[in-house]
Amino acid sequence: MEAVKNENNEEFVVHNLSEDMIEERLLPAMNKSDMCTCPRCRADVRSYALNHYPAQYVVSTRGNAWVLARGVSAQTNADLLSAIMQGIALVKKDPRH
Repeated sequence: MEAVKNENNEEFVVHNLSEDMIEERLLPAMNKSDMCTCPRCRADVRSYALNHYPAQYVVSTRGNAWVLARGVSAQTNADLLSAIMQGIALVKKDPRH
């Protein structure tokens, strides 16, 4: 996504925090599930989770969106893990690698 600069040359980007939050939890959840973690399986689980968890877009300076994603509630964490675990179950049952 293209960054927009203001008059002070500060870059602003629109970013989906859900991508960062899912990515942070993806591999640990897949490893606990004792499933294949090849690039295709990771991509399939990530795609499923992103399609089943609401996007959370923010505008931030480049690099600061990740910091915003760190302070999630217990409910948000549970919802994220639920979307990931559903994706894991689906991909584990019928991997496409």
